[in-house]
Amino acid sequence: MPVVLLIRHGRTSSNASGVLAGRTPGIEMDETGVEQVRRLAERVRAVPLSRVVSSPLERCVQTARQLGEIDMLDERLQECDYGDWTGRSLSELRRLKLWKVVQEHPSGAIFPGGESLREMQARAVAAVREHDARVLEEAGPTAVWAAISHGDIIKSVVADALGMHLDQFQRVVADPASVTAISYTERRPFVLRLNDTGHDLAPLAPKRRARRRPPTSDAMVGGGAG
Repeated sequence: MPVVLLIRHGRTSSNASGVLAGRTPGIEMDETGVEQVRRLAERVRAVPLSRVVSSPLERCVQTARQLGEIDMLDERLQECDYGDWTGRSLSELRRLKLWKVVQEHPSGAIFPGGESLREMQARAVAAVREHDARVLEEAGPTAVWAAISHGDIIKSVVADALGMHLDQFQRVVADPASVTAISYTERRPFVLRLNDTGHDLAPLAPKRRARRRPPTSDAMVGGGAG
């Protein structure tokens, strides 16, 4: 089945300074983030991408452009709507009662003036699965495609793929410019890479299928001997 590379954008000044950027417009990568994505692009070259889908926020578009032509911007992959939390420092937010809910019971967290983490996960998972199904139909079962998004988005998609309750998604890590690879098979998803920031991605490249040898006339079901 196809493999999706969930890629987080490169580091921004907000990441470095501990500010919750959220959907603030105009947030771009800093020098460190640009270098992270340069190295990421070198690794991704080993994997021909059938489709590149990105969050419409600038830092993701910047990242996606280094990986190839962007096929689509999907708002369902954009950052969580943190509402009134947007633009505030993490050190300040940690003092709020809602912070503990976000960390320990995220399925019950609703950001004031924004959305809930349950809503965020639902739209993100739906987007990834829909694009994956389209890639399967258009490019076949060995295709690889990329979705460039944000930390909490990727963590929530991984939690779904692993069969974890959303309340466990804070156990997942998605660093800037990291790659997480998932294959959605007919029975279940498989997480092939998680928060990969430096390993060779070539093993994820599409492989040509070997031609099957025709069975012999005395072959047994299950391969057992007669």
